[in-house]
Amino acid sequence: MTAGTVRPAEPRSFGVEEEYLLLDRSEGTPSDRAAQLIREIPEERGIADREFFSSQLETATPICRTADEAEASLVRFRTTVSRAASGHGVVLAGTGLPPIGGEEAGTVTPKARYRAIKAEVRNAGAYQYVTGTHVHVEVPSRDAGVDVLARLSRWAPALIALTSNSPVWCGEPTGFASWRHIMSLAWPISGYPPEFRDGEEYAGAIDRLVASGVLLDPGLVTWVARLSANYPTIELRIADAQIDAADAVSFAVLVRALVDRCLSEAEAGIERPRLAPGLLNGVIWMAARNGLESELVDPLAGVQLPAFEFVDRMVSSVERELTHFGDLERIERYVGRLRSEGSPAQQQLRRFEEAGVAGLLELYRAGSEKGTWSDAGAPERV
Repeated sequence: MTAGTVRPAEPRSFGVEEEYLLLDRSEGTPSDRAAQLIREIPEERGIADREFFSSQLETATPICRTADEAEASLVRFRTTVSRAASGHGVVLAGTGLPPIGGEEAGTVTPKARYRAIKAEVRNAGAYQYVTGTHVHVEVPSRDAGVDVLARLSRWAPALIALTSNSPVWCGEPTGFASWRHIMSLAWPISGYPPEFRDGEEYAGAIDRLVASGVLLDPGLVTWVARLSANYPTIELRIADAQIDAADAVSFAVLVRALVDRCLSEAEAGIERPRLAPGLLNGVIWMAARNGLESELVDPLAGVQLPAFEFVDRMVSSVERELTHFGDLERIERYVGRLRSEGSPAQQQLRRFEEAGVAGLLELYRAGSEKGTWSDAGAPERV
């Protein structure tokens, strides 16, 4: 194994982008306070930004080597913004969609690019309160990144099931664990990217999408996984925003291990998985519906498995990498807790059944102010 090509001398770097919704503490509806809150948190202004709607905020960790680095960054940001938001009657919410108020068109952030996107996508963008957790992982080249995207595809159903966190929309359960994924299918390109031969073919495809007018610019590539336009990374965008920062980071280091495994398999000459055309996006759709609550489809074998059996297979496949990065115990705790307490989507549905939108707002508030949440109502570490 050559240092610097597959496994760097230092742990492979990664980063996490988190998006959040700002929800009115009394009503639960989106609140257009992003610009105001950024002005009020000068200590975080350099890493806080507005998103497509004025009711959305985003941040990103620095380049990280360890889970602890990433978690410290996200918890600090969440607690700082939550304090400021509380003074305005607003909850900083880690959820893939607002549970109420989504039938009202969002207020587009007054930036020239966002105005241009609004003009291009028209009503398809009017209700796109979609809010996610994006994971960047270092890759040695764009050719390697394209290969990773193809190899990572097998595990996409498990990855969306673990992080599904948007089951309630417009005041009603949707029957889906991730309604955000379904909403995201309205963008001009969506789902998992097709397979590309190498980085040049990938770049050529993006250039044609822009030149044809399908996309306004390369930043509007809305596949659930892509090559970053700005960094030497692959960017996995499949996950909903998470209730607490610790889960977002656990998911990120699991993705890092998977990417590392993909690179090792490529160097060893193992062929890419060959999936039946159309199958992958179909089984991702099913995973967005089912979450961890029933079956997932292994797109390589084309068979249904109990959700956690498939998740366990995924984790077992990267046990070596998780051990190398020092993350195995963390991931075992993460998956074990989801197995016993339920996915984020299940947690939301339980709270909604028990206490309606008010219960959900308390869940979101606790997740952002404490960094973690337990169903018993006490903060805990993952």
